[in-house]
Amino acid sequence: MKKDIKHILIRELRHIYGAGIIFFYYMKWPILIGLPILYFVLDYPSNDILNILWLFSFILAIKDFIKLIKV
Repeated sequence: MKKDIKHILIRELRHIYGAGIIFFYYMKWPILIGLPILYFVLDYPSNDILNILWLFSFILAIKDFIKLIKV
């Protein structure tokens, strides 16, 4: 029984990991460009969760540029 729960948990964690990869693959640039527009042009109130998402998107974009330069 515990083995079944472990396999279910691992499967679900893989689904969450995959969803995170897909989310940031498609949403990296809209978050990176759109959030400063929301804050500075549209006077959107600051949000800590969006700031963390923006920082993570920024790190992924830097990683992409480094990969592009190395190739």
